[in-house]
Amino acid sequence: MYAGYFGLQLDPFTLSPDPRFLYMSERHREALAHLLYGVRGGGGFVVLSGDIGAGKTTVCRCFLQQVPADCRVAYIFHPPATALDLLQSICREFGLDWTAQPGNPGSLQPCIEALNVHLLRSHAAGERNLLIIDEAQALPAPVLEQLRLLTNLETSDAKLLQIVLIGQPELRQRLAELGLEQLAQRVVARFHLDTLGPEEVRPYVAHRLQVAGLTGPLPFTDEAIDRIHALTAGVPRRINLLCDRALLGAYGGARAQVDLTTLERAASEVFDTAPPVASAAPLPAAVSVPWSRPVLAVVALAAAGVLASVLHAALNARNTPAAAAPVATVPAAGSATPAGTTVATERATPPAATGRPASQPWPETPPWPDIQADAGWQQLGRLWGAELALRNACGTARLEGLQCYRTQRLTLAGLRQLDRPGLITLNHPGGSATVLVTALTDREATLTTGERVWQLPLERLEGLWRGDFGTLWRLPPGQRTRLEDGRFGPAAPWLAERLSDLQLKGLAGQAGASLTEQVRAFQRSQGIDPVGAAGPLTFMQLNRASQVDEPKLRQVLPPS
Repeated sequence: MYAGYFGLQLDPFTLSPDPRFLYMSERHREALAHLLYGVRGGGGFVVLSGDIGAGKTTVCRCFLQQVPADCRVAYIFHPPATALDLLQSICREFGLDWTAQPGNPGSLQPCIEALNVHLLRSHAAGERNLLIIDEAQALPAPVLEQLRLLTNLETSDAKLLQIVLIGQPELRQRLAELGLEQLAQRVVARFHLDTLGPEEVRPYVAHRLQVAGLTGPLPFTDEAIDRIHALTAGVPRRINLLCDRALLGAYGGARAQVDLTTLERAASEVFDTAPPVASAAPLPAAVSVPWSRPVLAVVALAAAGVLASVLHAALNARNTPAAAAPVATVPAAGSATPAGTTVATERATPPAATGRPASQPWPETPPWPDIQADAGWQQLGRLWGAELALRNACGTARLEGLQCYRTQRLTLAGLRQLDRPGLITLNHPGGSATVLVTALTDREATLTTGERVWQLPLERLEGLWRGDFGTLWRLPPGQRTRLEDGRFGPAAPWLAERLSDLQLKGLAGQAGASLTEQVRAFQRSQGIDPVGAAGPLTFMQLNRASQVDEPKLRQVLPPS
């Protein structure tokens, strides 16, 4: 209705999972990378979880557009209730015929035999087969067990079927249940798609509007954009609902932009909440489309996401960005130095420790001590000499020359190799606890939760930790925005000089090689996937090899 009024050719905030509108945040990009890994993986399970409305299905649709021609995909949208339903659905998706056994129509064997024959023929023809199951959190335990058994279909040198499970956060809890240990051990990669941060709302809204045909300024005031995250908790589907309704209100009021009053009124209509008193004034008389016009079709689609999203917002409390305190100018990753010399950085001196608290063994049984995620990032920032805002830690980190890094697939060996403190989650049947890991020995990890310090044996840590990890790293000189690929932009000169220095140590290829080849050589030397692009993980290891001044696990003392 309002598209032509704002110069758009498409509906910018449609709820359908249209890959054209996918905003590739750092987390969405990594989620897509996990699915692409599933295509070239050697069997087992890839797990993609995320909150309701976070964009899991849209990421999957984008992934399907990039599937190689030699890969055959079976995509099951609705989780089957029985193992027989599962096998029959898989066979139908792969276009296979099977004949039920006479007198025993419930037998699984005909479907398994048809599937095995297909997979063997396909493997012989050089094809790969991928099974994707959406809404996998609803799969009953017997169906999950049948999926595990399907990964036993193999030749002497290769698994024949790669399986991707996509689902809500409950999926992670299901895979941690007793009785599913064998399946959990076959998960080769997992990623949890989080909601958008406050700093990502503006580029998200702008991206969707530009895809829809916007060529001018955003039809939202700055105040309205800043308020969207607080009203939606950063859930993309809720952002779409709110922005769609707000644009309709601006169109009805013949306004060029959505202001704060219009946005608040839209939130009260879409989310069925009372608008704040300051925003409850009636719209101008020029409104020609009444606010009370039913939007039941839209609300029905969103109803399933509203309650979970509100709870998510309450738990994470990531509302509008807090004002950043003035900070001193800090060289981001060390200034350029002659080859062979130590790279050091000037940074704010951390608060002097008044004493190291006595540590104690991590409790055997819950409830466990915990730090809220926002407070954890703030505590982590202090190890870098930075005071991060409580509710926008990663946004203010860049003002300190730092960048946040998150992954869901780190191993204990990888943690040792990164050699930096970070936030991890310990899981138990009744819940989870976020802690800051600050040191590692051969036998135990040192954890902190606020003022308390704990010791946890490594064999127990491996049983409680699923691979999530969040940390900070120091940006190269001149880099003031989030770094995607350091081969381009302000980071490139520093990258080239550091790699040139490391060539003398045999860590960055031969002299005269292109920058991309030098990056690949360095990545291979560090056990990183040699893709050639210089992302955060590459720069973290480059900082470590170049002796950039960053906290290390073996050196960090718990904050007093």
